[in-house]
Amino acid sequence: MLQIEKISLIVRDYDEAITYYTQKLDFELLEDTPLDQTKRWVVVRPKNSDGASLLLAKAANEHQLGAIGNQTGGRVFLFLHSDNFEKDYQRMLNHGVEFVEIPRKEAYGTVVVFKDLYGNLWDLIGP
Repeated sequence: MLQIEKISLIVRDYDEAITYYTQKLDFELLEDTPLDQTKRWVVVRPKNSDGASLLLAKAANEHQLGAIGNQTGGRVFLFLHSDNFEKDYQRMLNHGVEFVEIPRKEAYGTVVVFKDLYGNLWDLIGP
């Protein structure tokens, strides 16, 4: 069996990214291991999830810096499923998450697009 375990997300700074994902999105910090003077292995994931996690990878050069917040050319990058859409939406609103639209009903459920700390677009999706 194959499964996606981690998705690398380019960030400007490890600590600001950890703060955003753990405090605004309520993710848990799974690992923060120094690898050398400037590089760390930092992994976060939604609490109580056994799905894929994010590897927060600090940009190491100008090319990578240019990709921060635009890893998919402006398209929605990640899809965050909620089993209680209204509760999670309200919690995220209360924590200052930037939504780019109001929630809408689609054939697959309720969805709303938000921007993360760097401008990457995410879908919050509920039943």
